[in-house]
Amino acid sequence: MTEKTILLIGTYDTKDPEMQFIAECVRDQGAKVLTMDVSVLGDPSEPTDISKHEVAAAGGMTIDEVIALGDENKAFRVMSRGAATVVAKAHAEGRFDGMLATGGTMGTDLALDCAQALPMGVPKYIVSTVSFSPLIPPHRLAPDIQMILWAGGLYGMNSICRSSLSQAAGAVVGATKAVIAPERARPLIGMTSLGSSCLKYMKTLKPALEQRGFEVAIFHSTGMGGMAFEKLAGEGAFACVMDFSMQEFGNLMAGSLVSSGEDRLTNAGRVGTPQIVAPGALDLLDFAGWQTIPDQYADRPFHEHNRLIKSSVFNEDERRAWVREMANRLSAAKGETHFILPLGGVEDWDREGGETHDPDGLAALIDEARKVIPAVVQMTEVDAHINDPEFCDAVLNLFDQWVAKGIVKTD
Repeated sequence: MTEKTILLIGTYDTKDPEMQFIAECVRDQGAKVLTMDVSVLGDPSEPTDISKHEVAAAGGMTIDEVIALGDENKAFRVMSRGAATVVAKAHAEGRFDGMLATGGTMGTDLALDCAQALPMGVPKYIVSTVSFSPLIPPHRLAPDIQMILWAGGLYGMNSICRSSLSQAAGAVVGATKAVIAPERARPLIGMTSLGSSCLKYMKTLKPALEQRGFEVAIFHSTGMGGMAFEKLAGEGAFACVMDFSMQEFGNLMAGSLVSSGEDRLTNAGRVGTPQIVAPGALDLLDFAGWQTIPDQYADRPFHEHNRLIKSSVFNEDERRAWVREMANRLSAAKGETHFILPLGGVEDWDREGGETHDPDGLAALIDEARKVIPAVVQMTEVDAHINDPEFCDAVLNLFDQWVAKGIVKTD
């Protein structure tokens, strides 16, 4: 097995002993280290492989100019920008296999940018005094990030923080040794969905697409899943996108914390990947299980899924607004785009007798789609529910046409 290299990111002026300890742990696990200093004022006890001067330059300033800002927040914004640039470039050059960064709030802020600069599948760990804190909004998290609490590590070394740091070192080295890179032997289809109690089409579509020679990755669109989906879509990883679960999109529009970020429904179109889109679960507004439902939603249909997530529904005006914004985003797509509109419903709980059944809301969604889906986005109406076989038949019929025309590449 080829020896792995771990990029270690930290403020070597104030955390030099801690960073040296981590490097020792990494080497003890049989890996090499690449060190990067992101401090501003002081210097490490010995030179790092990537200096703070290189980081500042990548951020567009000299370190003296950064210091002259006289504000640690402004200074670290520059260093964060530079660090992310340096990290992306160093990985593209093959200089490291996994990332381990440390920090309090300031270092964590920078480390989050570095993690997002790396492709999915690259092990990325952050040892942080605010690990998994509500201070960190979901959109700042790389989809496959790992965080370990830096317990007792605010100032100086002790046995408790050694335990955290050594655990992190072992985790990132182990991950780089164990990770199996995607084979990409077959063209990959990216599909969004929810659990099968809500959306079921993947049970039919996945085996059918695999029989056609494709690999299918299905992303759980409850926030982080959509982030992973959009990141891979933006990297051009998919031969085709089947984006059928829009619950994250409605959440984004309504300001729910169960969101996958501002770029939802944009990246496949931006890079020209052919995409089939449907408004699955666009009626649902999600809340964290611990949240109190706001008064404005108190009289609406409601579904409590489990202790982690629960859903209210959007009214007619909201559904119309979300469809308009969907149309706006899809109209900017550079690749073939097709919208499939299921007339019988968009998620299983909205069937007659279900907790979220709202025929007037569904009618509003359908009416608005007919009005605003632009001509550049072809639309097919299916007189069935999204979970009915007819929906899958329509998807596969269109997909087969695209394959025959060469719109979806098979190699």
